Amino acid sequence: MPAISRPTSKDVAQEAGVSQSTVSLVLGGKWSGRVSPATARGVRDAAERLGYRPNQAARNLRLGTTRTVLLMVPTLSAPFFGPVYTGAARVAARHGFGVVVSTWPDDAQGPADSPFGSAEAIDGVLASSMAVDALGRFPGTPAVMLDSGPDVRPGAPVPTVDFGVADGMRAIAGHLAGLGHRRFGHVAAAVDQWTFHARAEALARTVAALPGGVLTRDTCAIDVTSAKDAALRLLSAPDPPTALVCDDDLIAAGAYKAARALGLDVPADLSVTGFDDVLLATALEPELTTVRLPAEELGARGMTALLDLLAGRRPAARVLPGELIARASTAPPRAATKGV
Repeated sequence: MPAISRPTSKDVAQEAGVSQSTVSLVLGGKWSGRVSPATARGVRDAAERLGYRPNQAARNLRLGTTRTVLLMVPTLSAPFFGPVYTGAARVAARHGFGVVVSTWPDDAQGPADSPFGSAEAIDGVLASSMAVDALGRFPGTPAVMLDSGPDVRPGAPVPTVDFGVADGMRAIAGHLAGLGHRRFGHVAAAVDQWTFHARAEALARTVAALPGGVLTRDTCAIDVTSAKDAALRLLSAPDPPTALVCDDDLIAAGAYKAARALGLDVPADLSVTGFDDVLLATALEPELTTVRLPAEELGARGMTALLDLLAGRRPAARVLPGELIARASTAPPRAATKGV
């Protein structure tokens, strides 16, 4: 079966009875003052009749741009990053940009290790939840860091959009303290990222300020099995915590399994909290008390900042607040309900 050829700008020019340069001016939106409105309408009508679509790739090549943004994330398995992409892609599409996603391995040495082979294949980078050093692999490429902490290097720091994770963790601790908890166990993500360091520091400071507050900590990978093991270690102590504060909703699922293995009821015997408020939080039983982070807004705000940067503007740092979502996984400790 013969291939169906696509109409070209030459075909449009012949159909409209004008030159190819006139077609380029009209379809490129640069005809005002150079081509009559009637001629412009004729060109557009001809293009519509023929089903002509401009070769965007060729146009971008002429302009020296790809209109493509790379969203770098640590993993594609975490449900958190899907909404980040959705928000970024929604804003990008309104401005004629596309967004591609890639994980970035810790041992990557340069752009040749990326899916693009060259920093010239992208117009900008959104780097989510990783160290600013990762941007060294794309020298000179405009970039915005998401949920990665403020860039405090001297000179011209990279624009940032972050979550208020410290405030979120303080809200979790305050909620538990208000219920009467004083013995806290932190099931902490063993990940060297700003967001988890900020959560740990905020929790430690808040518990230390409580009269009689005690905090123990164990670390784990962000998966259910590792989190269950860390929670079991905390709960096996001689004077175990009455509340487990988890760095992530998936970690909280592991804490649930640990409680069940020890015959503990959530929340009657043990309160559990998470962080992020992904769909899993309401799939757990009882539903999980957690901090809702606006992941889709993070992607949208980050893409807006990157577009500002590409337009020559300098976007200010943004911090997006989280929201404490109190559900059925938290309650007063059993000792408190007995008046002890």
